[in-house]
Amino acid sequence: MRKTKGFTFRKIFPPSPKPSLTRPRPFKAYSFVPFSPLAMLDPTILTIGGIVLGIAIIDLVDQFAKVMRFILPVTFYGALFYFFATFMF
Repeated sequence: MRKTKGFTFRKIFPPSPKPSLTRPRPFKAYSFVPFSPLAMLDPTILTIGGIVLGIAIIDLVDQFAKVMRFILPVTFYGALFYFFATFMF
C-alpha cells in the first residue's frame, strides 16, 4: 500500500494579495445641464414627435394595404376552393 502525503492549503495556493492601504480620493461630478423628465412634455417636442409618428403610421398602413390587396383575394379563393372540394352534396 502506498503512503499518501498531505498538503496544506497554503502550500498549494499562495495567499491572496492584501489590499493597498491607500484609499481612492472622492470624485465629484458636476452636471452643467440639469435634466428633468418633465422636459419631454415640451409642446415643440411633442408636436415634432407626433408628426414623425403620424408619418410612420401612415407608411405602415400603406404597406399593409399593399400586402392585403394580394393576400385577401388569394385567401378568399383558397377558402372557396377548399369549401367546394370538401363539401358533400
